[in-house]
Amino acid sequence: MKFAVIVFPGSNCDVDMFHAIKDELGEEVEYVWHNTENLDGYDAILLPGGFSYGDYLRSGAIARFSKVMDAIVKAANEGIPVLGVCNGFQILLEVGLLPGAMRRNEQLKFKCENVALRVKNADTMFSKAYNQDEVVAIPIAHGEGNYYCDEQTLARLIENRQIVFTYEGENPNGSLANVAGIVNEQGNVLGMMPHPERAVDALLGSEDGLRLFQSIVKNWRLSAHVVTS
Repeated sequence: MKFAVIVFPGSNCDVDMFHAIKDELGEEVEYVWHNTENLDGYDAILLPGGFSYGDYLRSGAIARFSKVMDAIVKAANEGIPVLGVCNGFQILLEVGLLPGAMRRNEQLKFKCENVALRVKNADTMFSKAYNQDEVVAIPIAHGEGNYYCDEQTLARLIENRQIVFTYEGENPNGSLANVAGIVNEQGNVLGMMPHPERAVDALLGSEDGLRLFQSIVKNWRLSAHVVTS
């Protein structure tokens, strides 16, 4: 399986994401610069965390207009798995691939800590390696992770089981309904504030994030994209 790690000016978690795929998952991965216009040939697209374009205007607002975004939208519409983590989640919201918006943390402070996440939907291409309602440990590092949407959108997210991860216990940022990660209705675009790529080895304090990437690979291998002999 071949992954693309999108690199924007200001990305700072791209190396972590690359390491998680290449060294821990053992799959093929390449860095892809933000001015790339074609993503054909990649089986999954990863938007890492950081501060794309310095988070000017608001997080993800400028990155949304990068040339690569048209290719990402095209890939998403074709069913290719797209994962946006932290700033990547913010960019996916800005471009409209996921519903809702991101606000500053309720405490108006940057939060960097390990948090407990509950797996609210273990039946997505990103979460099948987890158990339903399992609680896992994944770190966060963000200043604008306070997810918000209107009542109608939240009702749809709940009805369609689009909320994949929620914060368990203390809510670190004030996110509506404790939302930590959501998928689109098609189920192939996931945005999440916690960093699974920073939880892929016991030396990092948790291996729980690795199963998210393993889920993507397992789904790909079982899909019609793979021709078996």
